[in-house]
Amino acid sequence: MKYLYALLAFGCCFFMNAQNHHFILNDTIVKLDTVVVSSLRMSPERMPETKKNTVYSGKKNEVLKLSSFNANLTTNNAREVFSRVPGVNIWENDGSGVQINVGVRGLSPNRSWELNVRQNGFDVSADVFGYPEAYYNPPLEAVASIELIRGGAALQYGPQFGGMLNYVLKRENTKKFSFVTQNTVGSYNLMSSYNAIGGKLAKFSYYAYNHSRSADGWRVNSQYKVRNTHLFLEYAFTENTKLSAEYTNMNYELHQGGGLTDGQFNENPRQSLRDRNWFGVPWNVFSLNFDTKISERLSSNTKFFGLVGERNSVGFTATPNMPDAINPTSNEYTNRRVDRDFYENFGLENRNLLNYTLGDIENNLAFGVRLYRANTIRNQQGLGTTASDYDLSVEGIYPRALDFLTNNVAVFAENQFKITDKFSLTPGVRYEYIENTGSGRFALQSGNEVPFENKNISRSKALFGLGLEYEFGATNLYANITQAFRPVLFSDFTPPAVTDVIDPNLKDADGYNADLGYRGFINNYINFDVSLFYLRYNNRIGGVRQFVDNDPAQGTFLYRTNLGETVNQGIESFVNFNVSRFLNIHNTFGNLELFATMSFIDARYTDFRVFTSSGAAPNVRITESNLNGNRVENAPRYVHNFGLVYSKNNFSSTLQYRTSGGIFTDANNTQNPSANGVTGWLEGYEVMDFSTEYKLLKNYNIKAGINNLTNQMYATRRAGGYPGPGILPGEGRTFFVSVGAKF
Repeated sequence: MKYLYALLAFGCCFFMNAQNHHFILNDTIVKLDTVVVSSLRMSPERMPETKKNTVYSGKKNEVLKLSSFNANLTTNNAREVFSRVPGVNIWENDGSGVQINVGVRGLSPNRSWELNVRQNGFDVSADVFGYPEAYYNPPLEAVASIELIRGGAALQYGPQFGGMLNYVLKRENTKKFSFVTQNTVGSYNLMSSYNAIGGKLAKFSYYAYNHSRSADGWRVNSQYKVRNTHLFLEYAFTENTKLSAEYTNMNYELHQGGGLTDGQFNENPRQSLRDRNWFGVPWNVFSLNFDTKISERLSSNTKFFGLVGERNSVGFTATPNMPDAINPTSNEYTNRRVDRDFYENFGLENRNLLNYTLGDIENNLAFGVRLYRANTIRNQQGLGTTASDYDLSVEGIYPRALDFLTNNVAVFAENQFKITDKFSLTPGVRYEYIENTGSGRFALQSGNEVPFENKNISRSKALFGLGLEYEFGATNLYANITQAFRPVLFSDFTPPAVTDVIDPNLKDADGYNADLGYRGFINNYINFDVSLFYLRYNNRIGGVRQFVDNDPAQGTFLYRTNLGETVNQGIESFVNFNVSRFLNIHNTFGNLELFATMSFIDARYTDFRVFTSSGAAPNVRITESNLNGNRVENAPRYVHNFGLVYSKNNFSSTLQYRTSGGIFTDANNTQNPSANGVTGWLEGYEVMDFSTEYKLLKNYNIKAGINNLTNQMYATRRAGGYPGPGILPGEGRTFFVSVGAKF
């Protein structure tokens, strides 16, 4: 460990002595064989100042070219894939990889809900402003690159605190016909097959893939099967005018092992007490995309996109200290709970980039408009069967049946002022109009409907930001400050219990992000990015226990309201050091690289009101206190990754080590674990991964890897509900072997 810290310090010394060599990493300029490109790209790369009608100048961003490094792409191992991006926290639900849970800078990784998740530039989450959880991600074997634009992405991609995460799928633009296949086997009966065709015929381009994967899972009751299908078609009317369409279908079924208490986890993290719990998601996303260059200075892109999907679960949902046992009277299990959500959303987004001069100043103006409509139908608490299979049938009607509708209009603009050839200033603005409506049935009591009080909330929000960038040859200094915004969500209006009370004056969360950093390349052997960040999150929503008429004798209820404010601040750093190029031995020895990503995060509440009681009725004292200074739940103090990479000719391998600090799992910072495993301190963890690849006979490859090399027993989260309350164990040691070809 100490040697890796020393390496980072060594790299920082070089940062301060950067030379003015303009090192350009561009696929259209650099033409190298595959192995060498992996080294020279020194992943992650970064966005240029402008690309695809968007301004990136002054923004912290990373571009992960997945062909540039070794990782287990078969099971979407996010821990390996994001190891070169500082400040990324990963939640591991299971080993299936069908849901990638990503959080940044101490924000919750839960289904990446603090990020605007996109595929090829359009939304793929359930409902961006009503239920922004990502139940879909593409198979990483189909992904060319991953773009992560931090906090400052709000103005051009939406108001999320975390920024934008975009999966860019592979395309084939050089051949008339190509065929790719990658077939994998591994631990616990892992079987995966990825097959794709693509090509370009005159003005017509196409790409299609099918991916199927199944496994029994590392834990008991954790088998899964997933299938992905994708089709892309494009027609180029001219060199500068293109029309394309794409469609993606995903369908998966997961057997969910559920959570564990601390005692159960320590006894055997592989065990499961839930053999009747299942989760399934059919997901369909599509887009129609029109690109044109109106003039030499003006380009435009228009996307029409949509999503039709479901979220389905069935199971026994009690905490792990409550056994799912056969009733001795009926000789049957209890009826399971069935929840089903149905999503439909459609959007139209237009983006434009205008290059113009104002006096002696060159400008790049990015501007556009977005129209979005989403409908969510939520059926919950259905009386399911007493069986153990994936059966979503229910007896009678759903006690809770809700209908939510979101309408959104946004306009945005950012202007990059090129004050000099080296210095640019980029102010921006985004205006959001959001309307949410809700109706339906909240519950059934004694056979009578409890109506859901119709909600109709509309708000307008203007967001402002400013970025700057100064170039020192191949390095640059960047800074930005951008407002962020999180509207009240549907889940905030639908607490678990009928007795819960919603604050009628719930406020949207707002705040801002700020970055100050230095990044770039040094002499073709160092890639680095070191930055400070500050994130303020106001009006966080949560629940506090209160008493009827301030009298515990009359009962208690959970009051859902704006609890407090948080500040997340820290340091993020990345360095990739090519030892071989530094010593000038790469031509004979090959490429030996060391990388380190280090993030230190201090995430704390600055205002958090809670209520406690003392004494016995009628002499009860209600005390309001403030948890100012408490750590934000699920935010580790540090997340570090260290890696060793070697490549020569057709061989490459990567050994990486990840360490993450411990977390509190509730805002009260409860130290001792609860009996049900839902709250309490969760220890940090250390995990090692190894991946390797050998290319042979020009068209073939063999890949292999071992995840969790030392078979550490660890957990990244405690769950309060899905996918089963309690501790969710991380995956133990697993291996994979893969054989592929490309023609």
